[in-house]
Amino acid sequence: MKDERIEILDAATRISLVCADCTTAAGQLARGHLSGPTASHYLAQALAGVALLGAETSEDDETVTLRLDCAGPLEGFLVECTAAGTLRGYTKKKVLDGFDGLGAPKDAKVLGETGTFEIIRSIPGAILSSGVVATAWKKQAIASGLDAFFSQSLQRRVCTAVAAAAGDDGVPTCARGVLAECPPDGDAAAFAQVAEVFASGAVAKALASGAASPRTLLKKIGLPQAEIRKTTPMAFACRCSAERAAAMLATISPAERATLPPTLDITCHMCGRTWTIATK
Repeated sequence: MKDERIEILDAATRISLVCADCTTAAGQLARGHLSGPTASHYLAQALAGVALLGAETSEDDETVTLRLDCAGPLEGFLVECTAAGTLRGYTKKKVLDGFDGLGAPKDAKVLGETGTFEIIRSIPGAILSSGVVATAWKKQAIASGLDAFFSQSLQRRVCTAVAAAAGDDGVPTCARGVLAECPPDGDAAAFAQVAEVFASGAVAKALASGAASPRTLLKKIGLPQAEIRKTTPMAFACRCSAERAAAMLATISPAERATLPPTLDITCHMCGRTWTIATK
């Protein structure tokens, strides 16, 4: 798959699915942050998760934010997806020497065994909705957090899988996710079978292996007749700019500015880009 989000509906069962691939965007963002392999792995997972949540947006200028605070060495992350399909974000730690280069990271070791997820939908100047869930996991922490959010905050039946991988150079090679939902009028028995496939790990395995085309996933999930209803391109983009960086300096008093060097490097924490701004 190229970077995109695909929304699918099975008319017979009313079960809907959202599939997202943001591998290229994850690679661009990880490079900007100079992330190590472990941080890149979780940045890719987080981007896949928030890309799925992007299907919830309803306003043209809306942004959905996914945040995790956890006790593990990574400490958490914050990622965003706009209604237009643009992605950005960061992990709190960029390099974890005790994990990098030692194979696929384990959630319980890197994130800890519990954490608090916060999901916010907003437009400029206003929060449309927000929800916070504290959850525990044995594996698939981000998928567990999304499932808990939908169940506890929205009272909606969903099952989620995300998959990510990063090379030894810290560049993600996989950032994919899929979410299935059964509405109140959906076929509960059919959804129970879908949920079993998710719980078995087969969906996450398919995502990680690259066998992630919509038709392949639909067959594996047991909904081969479902139809694609909407496709949204996904891409990395950040709202930072030299003008915004300069505007930050404009808030500093003249006396404070007089103590600064002729130029100042300001790094955007959301994307890792550095802007060099004249201070005089």
